[in-house]
Amino acid sequence: MTNSSSLIDSLEVYVLNNPEEVTPHWVSHFIVPTANELLIKIKNKDGNSGFGLATSYTDISPLVKPFSNGIADLIIGEDPFSPEKLYEKIFKLTDTRISSEKGWSREALIRISAALDIACWDLMGKASNIPLYKLFGGYRNKVPVYVTCAYYREGKDEKELRDELKKLIQLGHQSFKVKVGGLTIKEDYKRLEIIREEIGSEKSLMIDVNRAWDLKTAIEGVKEFEVFNPTWIEEPVRWEDDRRSLRELSKRTKIPLSGGESEITIYGCRSMLEENAIQILQFDCTMFGGFTSGRKLASLCEINHIDIAPHHDCYVHAPLVASTPAGRILESFDDVRDPLQSELFDIKHEMKNGWIYLNENPGLGLNISEKSLKKFGKLIYKNK
Repeated sequence: MTNSSSLIDSLEVYVLNNPEEVTPHWVSHFIVPTANELLIKIKNKDGNSGFGLATSYTDISPLVKPFSNGIADLIIGEDPFSPEKLYEKIFKLTDTRISSEKGWSREALIRISAALDIACWDLMGKASNIPLYKLFGGYRNKVPVYVTCAYYREGKDEKELRDELKKLIQLGHQSFKVKVGGLTIKEDYKRLEIIREEIGSEKSLMIDVNRAWDLKTAIEGVKEFEVFNPTWIEEPVRWEDDRRSLRELSKRTKIPLSGGESEITIYGCRSMLEENAIQILQFDCTMFGGFTSGRKLASLCEINHIDIAPHHDCYVHAPLVASTPAGRILESFDDVRDPLQSELFDIKHEMKNGWIYLNENPGLGLNISEKSLKKFGKLIYKNK
């Protein structure tokens, strides 16, 4: 029998947005938000607490709506020490009459279930006084990290691009993921020449197309870009037939292909593996699946000789990537592109010279800064 004092007793939900005017960051065909996340905080009567995040690249209001008309009642009183059960309960709402009647979108429920799941695991780690990277497997306590950069922007010239890269090099970054697909292959080739010249031949270079190319263009692009010795090419083909197109493209290049962030469930990621479409999987626990599903994908990748390199939120994903032999690398951003990464936590893992070193604090190993929560956060639900 579950001890009633261990059940979720307190629930707080915040929307995290950047209140400041920001410089636009274009990828091949859309602007990425600098901060647009849902924060869920849970607590039980025993005093154990945890938090989780859900990332949204689109309007976040659909994620807010369920907390205005009843979803909190389905969370409060549940057992955070049974994350598999709670995750299934919320995820299964995606195919129910109640979700239709209340206007709960499928994507919103998937995001909420992910954030709630991460919060449960954080609480369990804190309650057991064990860091999640050890609770998940404890393969190592440090993970390589790359920085995503070289976004497009109207009027961004060669000098600005070079200055951006120089600054990141001075910060100690050893691996760089850069954007292509928003220009012609010839124009992007010139940008890549500048980038490779600035970072040198020894540092790692990843190329992110953000699904801008059709298959014919992708075949041409990977051939042209081989000269830059990329570590991988990410999401190189358009969305409508990406798994099959990725498989066909992988037959025509020695450059490893990566993808997975644009899936909305772990089943889509599984299909990418079944198609032999990619060599590196980039699922996002804050967008779908949480740690409960993320751990399953990590295991599936390990036994299929696929690396994992999760999308976004490096500090949240660090425990999972560190826990498994399949864990390859984490994604980071500078403080302009992602102020939440630099400001949200007053206790976090150390990032230094191309590595993230995990601390030994229990759970996620992170503590939310109250000052930053006031700056970025808007409380949308609190049960007491």
